Amino acid sequence: MTITRLISITTATLASPLLLGISGNASAQGRAHHAQAAAHAPAAHPSADQAAKAEKGFTAIAEKLNTTPDALKSAYDAARQANPKLTRGQFIAANLLAQHLGSKNSSITTQAVLDGLSSGKSIGTTLQSLGLSPDEATEAQRAANHELRDAERQSAASSKAASEAKPDQDKPQNR
Repeated sequence: MTITRLISITTATLASPLLLGISGNASAQGRAHHAQAAAHAPAAHPSADQAAKAEKGFTAIAEKLNTTPDALKSAYDAARQANPKLTRGQFIAANLLAQHLGSKNSSITTQAVLDGLSSGKSIGTTLQSLGLSPDEATEAQRAANHELRDAERQSAASSKAASEAKPDQDKPQNR
């Protein structure tokens, strides 16, 4: 057998099942759409890794908010009871915005921002309804996002430095 003939037979042999599989998936997609949507539903209870990650995330920003990570997590859990669609980022942004803008505008509180979010408004629309101009609301959101990113970077850098300072526990010791 020549190499050319061997390649064409091998290609045909490998490509046929692949083409059949693609056409089978294409015809089945219409029927499996509802089952697939159910499979992507978020878990009702976060895993231990997700809980640890959330706790670590609150550690990064708690210092900037002059509170403890536990207090921040408790407040987040309470806010989630009132608004299950509330994200961690929205919660932290509400706290940062209230801290920065509350002294200039007493109507801007964490609870006021959270109430606006639970009513279906965006953070920007909520800030505007509390008395900020559209430009001020946009700038306040940018500043809060920037501060959150800085806190997360600092936390990542300090945790990396701490892990490098600890001796490796996994390596066996030579005696």
